[in-house]
Amino acid sequence: MEHLKFPIGPFQLKENYTDEELQKCVEIIRASPATYRRLVQDLSEEELLKTYREGSWTIRQLVHHVADIQLLHYFRMKKAMTEPDYAEATLIDMGGWAHTADSVSAPVEDSLLLFEGVHQRYAYLIESLTPEQLELSYFHPVRNIYFNQKQAIAISAWHVQHHLAHIELALGLRV
Repeated sequence: MEHLKFPIGPFQLKENYTDEELQKCVEIIRASPATYRRLVQDLSEEELLKTYREGSWTIRQLVHHVADIQLLHYFRMKKAMTEPDYAEATLIDMGGWAHTADSVSAPVEDSLLLFEGVHQRYAYLIESLTPEQLELSYFHPVRNIYFNQKQAIAISAWHVQHHLAHIELALGLRV
């Protein structure tokens, strides 16, 4: 069951990330929308209802979730950069969001467009960060730790790969 829940393994937070590691994260962030598009754009309605394990979200819900959360990651970064009093991560009820009408039945194309646009801006913003901005941090009350921007970028890159693997499991492309 653990391999279905975390097909690429759980996120491993590091204390620090090298410039090369951050650049790899940016490359993942920049390329992932096209990877998702290639994988899901031609799926039938029946295929979009597939899940990667019993009780999990459907492929459609996963695509919408990834677009939502990646927008949230971008939003948090901008808040940390522009609001000196941004001390605690903005949270959402992910399960609740995954069950709203748009997540359950809207075309995946809507979220693919959102994902593509946000990730281009997000990658651009990441590459513009100064060393001081990369060290900006905020508290994540669910994880009960402080994240700096480097760590948040790494989590964001892991997140898109994590759910891509879930979609591949649902489609039988990964074991």
